[in-house]
This record gives sequence, structure tokens and C-alpha cells, in this order.
Amino acid sequence: MVSAVSLETIEILLVDDNPGDVRLTQEAFQQVGLNARLNVVSDGVAALNYLRREGEFRYASRPHLILLDLNMPRKDGRQVLAEVKADPALRCIPVVVLTSSTADEDIGKIYDLHANCYIIKPFDPDKFVQVIRAIEEFWLTAVKFPVAM
Repeated sequence: MVSAVSLETIEILLVDDNPGDVRLTQEAFQQVGLNARLNVVSDGVAALNYLRREGEFRYASRPHLILLDLNMPRKDGRQVLAEVKADPALRCIPVVVLTSSTADEDIGKIYDLHANCYIIKPFDPDKFVQVIRAIEEFWLTAVKFPVAM
């Protein structure tokens, strides 16, 4: 199957403060054979700086997709999502919340903030790879992304 963005490098921003989860995500991407550049930041302030190309991120590539954890230092995923979806220059970037929170109030709040989807991180590494494969099959194969603004 040919990806909708196959003629360019797929840029993904992973926002997660847990080094173990970051490593698991990187390994799952490798195992799935994803042809994407996974850019990683560890908190919400860095994520917004990256997305707005500020400071050390002034030359950052605009991501096609954001994978966002909820519970992080400095600025949590809820705040990041609210700012991204309120910003006309950023709101069209799909945001997949990838978190360990199973709380109904988190799920409801995240959809109220216009997340594109909410995925609970499985603890089993094999199931995590299946989740990454599903993200790849839908978001990086079936979906057509808007032209970067």
C-alpha cells in the first residue's frame, strides 16, 4: 500500500517525559518498519516551542502527526492540546493522545479539547507494537494530510 505522504518524509512529534515509553515507541516504530522521522520532546513547553519553531527548535520540521502523552512536567498534555487546537497555524495537525490514563474524565476532556483520538498505552510490548502498527496503517497510510501552512 502506498502512503498518502510517501513522497516526503513523514514527521511525527512524540511528546512524552517517560524515557522507557519513548524507547518502547522508538523500538515499535523500528519493528513495524515505519518510514518516519520520530522527533521527541519531553514536556509540554518544549512541544509548543517545537511546534511554533521557537528557540532551539527554530529549524524544526512541521509534524504530520503529534503523539501526545497527558501527564508531563511544566505543561501537561491537556494544556498542550488546548493550545494546539486554539492556534490557527497548528490546529489542523492531528493529535493522537497516547497515554496510560484510563480515567473517563480524561477521555471526555481530551475529546472536548478536539483530540483526533485517544489511545491507552498497552503494558504488553507486543500489544504496543500492534498499536503503533494501527497508527501507521490509519494515520500514515489511509489519511491525507493538509499541505503545511
